[in-house]
Amino acid sequence: MALVVASSAVVALVGSPQRTDGAGTGDAESSARHWVNTWSAMPQLTEPGNMPPAPFTGDRAVLVDTTLRQTVRVTTGGERVRLRFSNAFGGSTLPLTAVTVALPLGGQAGVGAIEPGTSRTVTFSGRESTTVPVGAQVVSDPLDFTLKPGANLTVTAYLAEGQASLALTSHPGSRTTSYLRHGDHTEDADLPGATPTNHWYLLSDVEVLSRPATTAVAVLGDSLTDGRGSTTNRNNRWPDQLFDRLRQQPGTRHIAVVNQAAGGNRVLNDGLGPGALARLDRDILAHSAVEQLIVFEGVNDLGTAEATPVAQQRVTADLIAAYEQIIVRAHAQGIRVHGATLLPFGGNTPYDDTAGHREAARQAVNTWIRTSGRFDAVLDFDRAVRDPADPSRLLPTLHDGDWLHLNPEGYRILAEAVPPRLLQRR
Repeated sequence: MALVVASSAVVALVGSPQRTDGAGTGDAESSARHWVNTWSAMPQLTEPGNMPPAPFTGDRAVLVDTTLRQTVRVTTGGERVRLRFSNAFGGSTLPLTAVTVALPLGGQAGVGAIEPGTSRTVTFSGRESTTVPVGAQVVSDPLDFTLKPGANLTVTAYLAEGQASLALTSHPGSRTTSYLRHGDHTEDADLPGATPTNHWYLLSDVEVLSRPATTAVAVLGDSLTDGRGSTTNRNNRWPDQLFDRLRQQPGTRHIAVVNQAAGGNRVLNDGLGPGALARLDRDILAHSAVEQLIVFEGVNDLGTAEATPVAQQRVTADLIAAYEQIIVRAHAQGIRVHGATLLPFGGNTPYDDTAGHREAARQAVNTWIRTSGRFDAVLDFDRAVRDPADPSRLLPTLHDGDWLHLNPEGYRILAEAVPPRLLQRR
């Protein structure tokens, strides 16, 4: 039977996989609850231009004797939290000397000060220090710490030895200000004189212990989901605005939104970070309580392939095959998969070609997404933001000036194109 969804931008399809409610996977201390990923940032190898600013990057090591303070906005809340730090791309082991969490001053994103009296020490297997092996991640011990839904959290880490490599794991497109200062300032209420940088480093996930009904929807995407064109420290990417909508309704207020996107990312091949096919297990299937997935990626595959009929026909066929692989692998884990149509890029340099070969490929990909019946539902983002007078272009009022990325208003419209009841648990 077809699922009917009241939205002009959504087509719902058959084929919903089944999944248990996850209560049986809860923490041993509370069998009625389970861990849910409430914030995430896709780990990637830091490019030279996105390394920590001087003097925090040396000739052979990075973040030596450095305190790193970062803020992240969680989605669902809870009374117990744990952190994950990633060394996925590090060239050496990652020694973390001390880590604390706190509430940021005024509850704001991107601030260097914390609310007095809220700082708590994070431990790892009962110890205040830990070392993350090359290519691995480390999960902290559970910590009693209350987070409200949509709250900002401050995470402060000190690295006495730094990392003995210039290969560093980060998420450059944070759209959020972090702070660096020499010395151990993990307990300090403020970091006067600290060096600001608009990147996240090392921290990859925040989890909360939640009731069994709490689940997560993950988004696999590129810069349009990572928030290029959104406002620094305002958390107005479309997944942020989607969560704001979800928490306003009883049936969806317990759904976490996990943003697994990166600027320049592609589906088929590595770009800025591993391609979507290569990172699906790490970034989606391995995350806590993910029961739904939105796939909104592919425009960079079209835009970086040659603008010839043969090349664009090949990338179209390869993208469709890749989407089918993502669906099969997610369904095997009981995850429902929603496909989002690709947005127009007419007028963008360098993606828009005068002969229209890439636009023809985009239309072919979108036709398959809409009509194949392979996705559990279709989110027609293209229809939501394209210019009716010229469907090969975005509405002029919704892009950030490059005819490819959206502004906050455009991201609001994408968020509204996802009906909350589509994401309700079945």
